[in-house]
Amino acid sequence: MEEKITSAEAEEKEVVSKNFIEQEIEKDLAEGVYDHVQTRFPPEPNGYLHIGHAKSIILNFGLAKKYGGKFNLRFDDTNPTKEKVEFVESIKADVQWLGADYEDRLFFASDYFDKMYECAVLLIKKGKAFVCDLTADQIREYRGDFKNPGKESPYRNRSVEENLKLFEEMKEGKYADGEKVLRAKIDMASPNINMRDPVLYRVAHMTHHNTGDKWCIYPMYDFAHPIEDAIEHITHSICTLEFEDHRPLYDWVVRECEFPNPPRQIEFAKLYLTNVVTGKRYIKKLVEDGIVDGWDDPRLVSIAALRRRGYTPEAIRMFVDLVGVAKANSSVDYALLEYCIREDLKLKKARMMAVLDPVKLVIDNYPEDQIEELDVPNNLENPELGDRKVPFGRELYIEREDFMENPPKKYFRLFPGNEVRLMGAYFVTCTGCEKDENGNVTVVHCTYDPETKSGSGFTGRKVKGTIHWVAAKTAVKAECRLYENIVDEEKGKLNEDGSLNLNPNSLTIVPEAWIEPALADAKAYDSFQFVRNGYFCADCKDSRPDHLVFNRIVSLKSSFKLK
Repeated sequence: MEEKITSAEAEEKEVVSKNFIEQEIEKDLAEGVYDHVQTRFPPEPNGYLHIGHAKSIILNFGLAKKYGGKFNLRFDDTNPTKEKVEFVESIKADVQWLGADYEDRLFFASDYFDKMYECAVLLIKKGKAFVCDLTADQIREYRGDFKNPGKESPYRNRSVEENLKLFEEMKEGKYADGEKVLRAKIDMASPNINMRDPVLYRVAHMTHHNTGDKWCIYPMYDFAHPIEDAIEHITHSICTLEFEDHRPLYDWVVRECEFPNPPRQIEFAKLYLTNVVTGKRYIKKLVEDGIVDGWDDPRLVSIAALRRRGYTPEAIRMFVDLVGVAKANSSVDYALLEYCIREDLKLKKARMMAVLDPVKLVIDNYPEDQIEELDVPNNLENPELGDRKVPFGRELYIEREDFMENPPKKYFRLFPGNEVRLMGAYFVTCTGCEKDENGNVTVVHCTYDPETKSGSGFTGRKVKGTIHWVAAKTAVKAECRLYENIVDEEKGKLNEDGSLNLNPNSLTIVPEAWIEPALADAKAYDSFQFVRNGYFCADCKDSRPDHLVFNRIVSLKSSFKLK
């Protein structure tokens, strides 16, 4: 049964260290097993990283930093069929953006192909590896299952000399893909299926993004990974729980390949977010079908998508800290991630005015050609952010929902006869409205009281409602994109046929929002609070000076309800 962590629980309890890995590292240092700490993040460059990878990056870098050690970035590029330079570059950008400084320690598994080949030859010479002619299906069949032991390959007892010759011929390209493999010789009766003579090398006539056509044999991950760690003097190989059953093989490889001070593998629980899409095949299909505009579409939870949407490294680090490091898998509510970005932005960002569903407001007794510069505080909760000048005039835009002709009880915004404050400006009293032939309100009319200017010290009377606005004459047009989860949360993530159950309302485009002129200078990734509408970020792909585009990062209040 998975534990479920909610945003409400995170807000209520103080964050405490749950990091059992730190305890293991401190024990190893105290007992002299290692005299330093070296960690790594080893992604395969076959797609973009997602929020789960962020946990691994932050954890591995954080451990190295805490113990005065070093952190490596290493690409596990042992499978040329799926790897691209595009993915390499995106991963480097993600790791750097999260603040995990690998300095000059950028490595590729392919840098070590020569050493891996030498290790394979050593195993053959020790009688610990053999060339096998069984097909992939036959190897699977011979392996047995959890109830039945495997049976030995008929090629298992080839001589050392024959194995060396055949392995050399594999390297020279004399065999077709799948014709021969190199296997470890361990124990076909082992209760751990990973130890039943696993494949170490396969023939693959593929061009590699880093080594070109030098190799036509490539090591398997379970063979390559421990060797990479050992070569780089990694002390603690931190990986996710699915590798727990592979640990005996990891230890076997570094031991039999005779590496001194072998690294130690420690497993931790993966990060699972509710109702999000992280599977590469699903995202690839969403991209190919044009449902999203790339791996960085803000509806996804790839690190690039979160960055584009306006999430910050600080918010993601806060999220990872709140989730903690555990030995058991847990499911984390997406609302917790939203809580973290709100907490990070609320004191940092200016609270600007933007009207997403505009209707014109005319102040009939305000001078017709006058534009007044008002001093408006950038963030009432953080005076250090100072004030800004906001132009004010006779004609404004307000949100359509801020006016009702026949309001319900407890509606304190504009309706005929009611008085409200225009944020940072004056009290205005609604006098009526104009409508088009379909009965839609096109203009709201009001009068203002010049004595009630914000900051003037006016105390004559109070109003219950405050609404935001932008001056029509100086307002700048912008496109705003409002996001919901790409998955239909009510129906669940997957349909019965295994396809994604998509939310048709995951993206709402507001083509003509009106914003303060100060927002016209927003650069890619600049973020702000749009009063009452949420936190928004200038889109890094589509926003330009003549067509501003803002992505809503998150609404101002959580819709999360504790069940």
